[in-house]
Amino acid sequence: MNLKELYWTREPELYQIHEDFIEITTKPHTDLWQRTYYHFQNDNAPVLQMETEEKYFSFVVKTEFEDSHCRFDQCGVVMYLDSENWLKASIEYENQEYQHLGSVVTNNGYSDWATTVIDASVKSMWYRFSRREDDYCIECSSDGVHFNQMRICHMDKGGGKIRFGIYACSPEASSFKAVFRNMSIMECQWLAHDGQQPD
Repeated sequence: MNLKELYWTREPELYQIHEDFIEITTKPHTDLWQRTYYHFQNDNAPVLQMETEEKYFSFVVKTEFEDSHCRFDQCGVVMYLDSENWLKASIEYENQEYQHLGSVVTNNGYSDWATTVIDASVKSMWYRFSRREDDYCIECSSDGVHFNQMRICHMDKGGGKIRFGIYACSPEASSFKAVFRNMSIMECQWLAHDGQQPD
């Protein structure tokens, strides 16, 4: 993957881009969320992305967050189209016992949040983001080899040119270093459906 093709949607104050890893130091009170349940809108997390019109592909990245320590500290994969249309997947720190592995899909200004509880000792995670036209699949992996499905979703504005990449943020009064490694783009690993035919 050519890191020179990446550009900031919002540039953080502190970051490093190296040949084999990217490090982002989060700033307090940064987040991505739109309206649903909490009714507030947060749209200030740093996002590093590239553009593509390719309809079928997969993007893989390993995240490391040894330093996360405050509620909602998070880093992961993102597709940020605009403030009201995006998706993200990450692990959000909760406390010294557990965290939330989850994803948020935001269509037309409303976010949802799907999670599962994992142990707080987990400090790295791989993600695979796959596109098939305007449908998307997010998977996670502890070893970068065996991936498990987190979510399949449709993006209302995800049918043409898109932007995708990585993000990190700290919604509360916190800051931590998020590290991203092993970023790669490949043929779509989310295979075409071979079961029930469409109507």
